[in-house]
Amino acid sequence: MKVVKFGGSSLASGEQFEKVYHIVLSDAARKIIVVSAPGKRHKSDKKVTDLLIENADYYLTYREINEGLLEQVVGRFYSIAVELGIYTDIISDIRADIIARLTMSISNNKKYMDRVKAGGEDNTARLLAAYFNSKGKEAHYINPLEAGLFVTDQPGNAQVLAESYENLASLKEKSGILVFPGFFGYSKSGEILTFSRSGSDITGSILANAIHAELYENFTDVDAVYSVNPITVRNPKEIRELTYREMRELSYAGFSVLHDEALIPAYRAGIPVHIKNTNNPSAPGTKIVNQRTITNGPVIGIASAKGFCSIYVSKYLMNRELGFGRKLLQILEDFNLSYEHSPSGIDDISIILRQNEIGNEMEEAIRNRVFTELEADEVKIERNLALIMIVGEGMRHNVGTTARASRALAHCGVNIEMINQGSSEVSMMFGVKEVDEDRAVHSLYEEFFVSVSV
Repeated sequence: MKVVKFGGSSLASGEQFEKVYHIVLSDAARKIIVVSAPGKRHKSDKKVTDLLIENADYYLTYREINEGLLEQVVGRFYSIAVELGIYTDIISDIRADIIARLTMSISNNKKYMDRVKAGGEDNTARLLAAYFNSKGKEAHYINPLEAGLFVTDQPGNAQVLAESYENLASLKEKSGILVFPGFFGYSKSGEILTFSRSGSDITGSILANAIHAELYENFTDVDAVYSVNPITVRNPKEIRELTYREMRELSYAGFSVLHDEALIPAYRAGIPVHIKNTNNPSAPGTKIVNQRTITNGPVIGIASAKGFCSIYVSKYLMNRELGFGRKLLQILEDFNLSYEHSPSGIDDISIILRQNEIGNEMEEAIRNRVFTELEADEVKIERNLALIMIVGEGMRHNVGTTARASRALAHCGVNIEMINQGSSEVSMMFGVKEVDEDRAVHSLYEEFFVSVSV
């Protein structure tokens, strides 16, 4: 039995719904289908989730529905239904559902937003199940509350509760094709709560774990996971197989193919994940597994992301001061900040954070507290950094990877602001100026995937 997740681009139109239908029927093991909300049909289009957010923002501001915005959302579902020839009462039901979500209690803005956003996936699941039934194939929409997908009470960042796995296991006993909306679950009090954005990947992984699936297939709009972002490097090499750890590191560092939290439930159950293309289902895709044979050299992929800043703190004899790191992190916690990396030396430490979380006033307040409470010699906050991650299981058994990477960056004139190697030894992070990001990635790709040097 397989769990199959289809992303927003795979469900953007009636034509895409038809592709999903044929893919599912081509393999009898594809029992549970997880869906995202319809994505963009073309570059200038809007995703249904974004349209729902616009509707919610308007209602929160003016306490009334904007009919024009409402029609944009309903119109997306209507156009799909018309293309599929299943326009019946379902569009009226979808309209009523969205209105109900918009006009429910707004006592908690974050929970209100979660409830509205979840309408994209929920109504897509209803529409897809209706389409399968219209073609004479038994299919059932599955309500996450009735199925027992319970999550923590954290709007926009819900985490699955352990009891959900036992609840969801019973799905494998149901007949027909089961269509499950991704992205959200329910609190124990019955409130809708979403995972973080693109969380439908997480839903699929949870279900694969719960039913002990043989495979979790994740259909998107690319033939495979690439060794580097194809927008940055033209025609990069495809990755046929990589490990959970490698994919987790790459997803965190900027690979958008798979949500970086999605692998955890599948990994814990030892279920392989297969990335496939809805528009080219015969392509071999990329498999994510527990272990792989290292045949490609030390590096499997290169990822990068902008929007970071560093808090650099220097103090003579820092390494001998008991509790210095804890006190520094406590200051960040007091500002409700989480950190990404913390490379350090004997007299200095850098804390890497997402810079959009730190405004100018907060920056000054943090600096003052570090000077005052920790008696630091120097505190410097640097913005507009990009993090570049080179990832590969082969790095653990290969000598000279750091030297090759540093040489490549020096060759293209990029200064390394910081460097950090994870304790797992499958990744290495370089901090560079945002303006140097693309040039650095190109040079690293040439070194590890094009160059014949060793």
